[in-house]
Amino acid sequence: MLATPEFHATRCVRYRFRYSECSRCADACPHEAVALTDVGAAITIDKCRNCALCVSACRTGALVAANYKPIDMLRQAIKSEQFSIACAPSGFAADAIVPCLGALDASLLAYLEKRRLPTTLLGTALCTDCAHGAKGAAQIEINLEALDELRTAAAPAEWLPIRIGSEVPTQTEAQADKPSFGSSRRHLFRRLLGRGVDEVIATVEAKPKAEPIPDKAIRAGAYALTEQRELLQIVAGRKDGLPFRVDIHEGLPALEISINPGCTVCEACFRVCPTGALSITENPGDWAISFQRDRCVGCAACLEVCQPRVLDAAASFDLTPDQPARPLISLGKQRCNRCDRFFVSAQPAETCPVCSDDQEAFTAIFG
Repeated sequence: MLATPEFHATRCVRYRFRYSECSRCADACPHEAVALTDVGAAITIDKCRNCALCVSACRTGALVAANYKPIDMLRQAIKSEQFSIACAPSGFAADAIVPCLGALDASLLAYLEKRRLPTTLLGTALCTDCAHGAKGAAQIEINLEALDELRTAAAPAEWLPIRIGSEVPTQTEAQADKPSFGSSRRHLFRRLLGRGVDEVIATVEAKPKAEPIPDKAIRAGAYALTEQRELLQIVAGRKDGLPFRVDIHEGLPALEISINPGCTVCEACFRVCPTGALSITENPGDWAISFQRDRCVGCAACLEVCQPRVLDAAASFDLTPDQPARPLISLGKQRCNRCDRFFVSAQPAETCPVCSDDQEAFTAIFG
C-alpha cells in the first residue's frame, strides 16, 4: 500500500504565486482528495486512494509518494532483459507494480523505449472497472500521446515501442519490433493551469489595464528540477545532431518561451519561476532576462503571472539538450537625474521608480 503523497510547498506553483489557478493535481485526482489553497495543496487522507496520479501530474515535483519511486523502477528495469509493469488494482503479476499506469509519465516511458528494453504495460483493459478509472485512463492516453510525440521527434532512430498486454509476453513476443499502440493525433496545449486557453485569452482581453502583481503575491523558494525533466534531457537527443522538434503538449514537461513587445520589466516572471529556467543577468550598463530551456518544466507560472501578457509559448520547439541560455529581452540601463542611480525601464525616463514614487507621494500629501 502506497503512502499518501507528501506535499512540498515551496515547489508548488500556487505557493510561488498566490493568485495562481494551477489545478493539475486536483484535476488528476479521481477521488477529490486534493484541496487547493493560495499556499498550495493538501491531501485529504480519508479520501486518498494512493493512485499517485497527482504526483505524476505535478510539473514542479511538489507532490512525492514515498513508496512510488520511478527512478528506482528504472534502475531495476535496465538490469533486465525484458520488463513488465502492472497497475496494483489489476492484480497482475509483473516486474514492477505501480498504483496506476496513468502515473507513468511520458519521459519515463520514452526512456524505456529509447533503451530498446522490451517493456509491457498490464492492466489498461481494466480501467473501466477501476476506482481510478476515468481519470487514470485519461492520463494514460495523454502520456501515450506525449510519448508518441517524442518517438516521432527521435526518428529515424528506432525505439522499441512499449506493448500493451493483458499478460506478460514471452521473450519472443517481447522482442517483436512493432508498436502495439501510438496515437497519431497532435494537439496544442489546450489547458493552462486548469483553465482552457481560450478562456484565459478572453479573461485577459476583458481587462482594460494590466495591474502590477503585488510583491506579497510572489513567494520565494529554492529552485528544483524534477526527475521527469531530467529524464527528458536524456531522451531528447539525436545522434545525427538534427533538432529534436516536438509540438507543445500537456504531457511533456517543457515549453519554449518568448517575450513580445510591451514588457514592463517588472521581473515577476523571473521571481515566480520554480526551477530557474528564467534568470536575470545584470552589469553596470545592461540588464537582460534569459531563458534556459533545459530547466523549464512547462508549469506555465510565468505565463500566468505576466500582467501585460507579453510572454508567449511556441507551438513547436527544439528539445535538444544542453542548449545555451537564450536572451528574451535586453535593455540598456538608464541613470536617474535625481539620485544618480542606474535603473531599468522599458521606456526612456529621467527618474528611477523610487524617486518617481517619492515625488508622487510628496505631491499627494502636500499638493
